[in-house]
Amino acid sequence: MNRIVRVLAGLFLALVVLASAGCTKLQARDHLNKGVQSYKNARYEEAIEHFKTAVSLDPSLLNARIYLATAYAQQYVPGAETEENKRYASQAIEEYKKVLAVDPANVNSVKGIAYLYLQQKDFDDAKQYYNKAVQIDPNDPESYYSVAFIDWTTAYKFRQDERNKLGMKATDMLKDKKVCELVKTHNAPEVEEGITLLTKALQLRQDYDDAMAYLNLMYRERADYECDAPDARNADLKTADNWVDKNLATKKEKANKQGPGGIVLDQPKDQSK
Repeated sequence: MNRIVRVLAGLFLALVVLASAGCTKLQARDHLNKGVQSYKNARYEEAIEHFKTAVSLDPSLLNARIYLATAYAQQYVPGAETEENKRYASQAIEEYKKVLAVDPANVNSVKGIAYLYLQQKDFDDAKQYYNKAVQIDPNDPESYYSVAFIDWTTAYKFRQDERNKLGMKATDMLKDKKVCELVKTHNAPEVEEGITLLTKALQLRQDYDDAMAYLNLMYRERADYECDAPDARNADLKTADNWVDKNLATKKEKANKQGPGGIVLDQPKDQSK
């Protein structure tokens, strides 16, 4: 008899635990839904509290953690150096990384981290995460573009620093062979990578005008250190000018396809039919 009582008591306790767990998960989802509504209404602090509660109630609720990271990121203001602002960025990155610990292929979390590092001018970490995004989704042109943007930014900064040391203007041609070789050694790998990545981005999205704009800049960076190769320099400058023309033509074409209010008049055909 005592054994039967103990078994029944154990079953009852198990049912209570299961019921409690189910109730907790329902509460977590309720806070998630409330948080989403607050987020959509731009009440980000309120949304953060709901998402935090949802995560604490059900740590396995991945969407709550993703939304929490996104809400923190939404509060971050690029360029503001206050401690509170920096904390929003670090909290967002921390939550995104917790998502990746469970789902390493969550590309939105990878790109979220990359974007925050980029805005903080942590180019090495930003490039690392954008490269991860490329590996996860090789058909996303924006990740290729983002890596190339970092390549151009670091190359441009280096050559401008070297010019400043010589008291040169940004448009002055490098004539010091030693400095020119130094700039080439440092910048050539990034410039070549950038050209390759931007070309890939344009293969994936033919009207990607931002990629065209940076191809123009990349070819000008390469021309900058071709001090002893005037023909190559002139060819790269001509290619750069061509990309300027293509960029302007693409922007004009996009504008012509939009009617009042930005409505696209000429919708692309569905190639799957």
